[in-house]
Amino acid sequence: MSDHIPDESTPEQDRVHAVPADEPAPALTEDDDTPAELDDPFAGSEDAKPVAVAGDDDDGPVGEKQWYILKVQSNREDSIREALLRRISLQGMDRWFGEVIVPKEQVTEFKSGKKRVVSRKLYPGYILVNMILNDETWYLVRETGGIGDFTGSAGRPSPMLPQDVAKLLNKAEVKTDEAPRLKISFKKGDRVKINEGTFENFEGEVEAIDEANGRVTVMLSIFGRSTPVDIEYWQIESV
Repeated sequence: MSDHIPDESTPEQDRVHAVPADEPAPALTEDDDTPAELDDPFAGSEDAKPVAVAGDDDDGPVGEKQWYILKVQSNREDSIREALLRRISLQGMDRWFGEVIVPKEQVTEFKSGKKRVVSRKLYPGYILVNMILNDETWYLVRETGGIGDFTGSAGRPSPMLPQDVAKLLNKAEVKTDEAPRLKISFKKGDRVKINEGTFENFEGEVEAIDEANGRVTVMLSIFGRSTPVDIEYWQIESV
């Protein structure tokens, strides 16, 4: 009687193109720069149904493109966006993707007495992608360096609600007929010191802020009387 040697080899498993059902949703930390009025679109919506990742059974896109939010490494949003666009192009998957956006707004700043317009990220650590979700596009996005995951629930990506998309795109849109808003860090009641001009080294309390013109009204004690003085906001500092 010959010994039977069991065959310990196992056939190579095909790659499973699906999102694991038991994979926990990525933990997101609330960013201090996220505006409160947006009802936290990054946490997913209870009304948005998680999307099942389906196979690509034909040669053309199936369904309509939807907007998704991607959690990415902070301070690398622009380079990660470019990397994702390159991968989409190299893989010949342009038909599945639309825009990839890093939401920004224009802010006017004064530095050393000079005025400049800069772009500031609205939501650091996030980018938006307009795409049709299937197994191939899901893996392409997930395998791009710097991208953590889609936001969603139960470990599955959830598309954004139309009203949240409209809010984000409206904020990110550059409106040439409107002057960029000024970045003024002071608020009424702050104690400040004047660094330049006639009242240099005077200290006082902020009474009002004119963001449109970049001026701050400061209450100064002049000859023993409290007097309001308008100062360029870049000429003062907090004390």
